[in-house]
Amino acid sequence: MSIRKEKLFTTGEFADLCKVNKQTLIYYDQIGLLAPIMKDEKGYRYYSIAQYEFFSVIELLKAVGMTLKEIQEYMANKSPENFSDLMRLQKEVVSKKRQELEMIENMILVKSKLIEEALDIEFDKTSLEYLPECTMYLSDTIENSTEEQFVAAVSDFIEELYRAQLDSGYPIGGMTKKENVLKGDYSNYSYLYMEQPNPREGHPYFKAVGGSFLVGYHIGTADTISSTYERLLSYMQQHGYCLGQYVYEEYIYDAVLKNREEEYVTKIMMEVTTNEKG
Repeated sequence: MSIRKEKLFTTGEFADLCKVNKQTLIYYDQIGLLAPIMKDEKGYRYYSIAQYEFFSVIELLKAVGMTLKEIQEYMANKSPENFSDLMRLQKEVVSKKRQELEMIENMILVKSKLIEEALDIEFDKTSLEYLPECTMYLSDTIENSTEEQFVAAVSDFIEELYRAQLDSGYPIGGMTKKENVLKGDYSNYSYLYMEQPNPREGHPYFKAVGGSFLVGYHIGTADTISSTYERLLSYMQQHGYCLGQYVYEEYIYDAVLKNREEEYVTKIMMEVTTNEKG
């Protein structure tokens, strides 16, 4: 009866098999993570085909975010039961990563669509448009907040969007009550908002009123936006409209697309109703 001799791979051959460089295998050996099956008298390392599966598991665990130290800790206490528990845990990690990637993909699609639409906008034009009802995620009330409170509210809102995975890719906007707009307090926002095309259960949402909106664009800094508001309010009165409950404001072009704040573009959407006396 003949004894089958196992084929051994040199470090270079095994590295090619695993699609890594030799230094990776040498490092794994040095830290005791994956030692060669044997070393000859000259110090040359040799690996067996059975170790390929071992290497694959190491790369799998790295791919889902485990550090080499964490992998070493598992390898020091490996067993079928521990491996089963580890795989179950990593499945949950992968599922969460998949959700995050899907959210990122949706954000990219939305931002691309918005930019393509913006390229066709005539920013010097004022128009009456029908906007369909949409669902928005709102911040806590920020009306009459100080500058310090406003900065904190923006930070909290962005953090909540990230934590709850509610960043849909749409711009963060500001909602201002009719009363504040009519008295010229244009930047006294009541809420921050972000549109949610696919709202999920378990989160408080606000359904924006669909209908007729007077839409205009402000080019420049926030310091000069009052002139655009005054122009829109004048247009509204001239055409016999009354201001609705809220005015919505959001960037079309911001620091992502323009280097100079003077070139930023803000979209202003004024909910309007027909003036019965007009």
